[in-house]
Amino acid sequence: MSRKPPTEAFDSLRVRLDKWLWAARFYKTRALAHEAIESGRVQLGGERVKPSREVRMGDVLTLHINDLEWVVSVEKLSERRGPATEARALYAETEASLAARLQAIEQRRLVVEPGSGIRGRPSKKDMRLIHRFTESH
Repeated sequence: MSRKPPTEAFDSLRVRLDKWLWAARFYKTRALAHEAIESGRVQLGGERVKPSREVRMGDVLTLHINDLEWVVSVEKLSERRGPATEARALYAETEASLAARLQAIEQRRLVVEPGSGIRGRPSKKDMRLIHRFTESH
């Protein structure tokens, strides 16, 4: 018995949305992809869909991952999660989406986190100041 090796991009290949998102490495597990779709953070053509929805080449997906928004079009179909280089070939991000995402990343980098100057436990001097402040009020 000889088996044919699995091929990736058949026109007849049917791939669930959650499986494709996992294969394209947008989410670490299918369960996380499923949860994102169910909560409405993934939209197909601007509409909410179910995780079992089949993806077709040319579909436009809008993904909200953390505080970033991705707008990608499906270029290839795959059920297999391969290396990142293969996963990157499964989709194409729109130029507007890429520019907005890079700008958001740059803005986040420039914002100073509150409390970023605090390192470790309070020193003995800091503890004296804390006690003085709390005891006086």
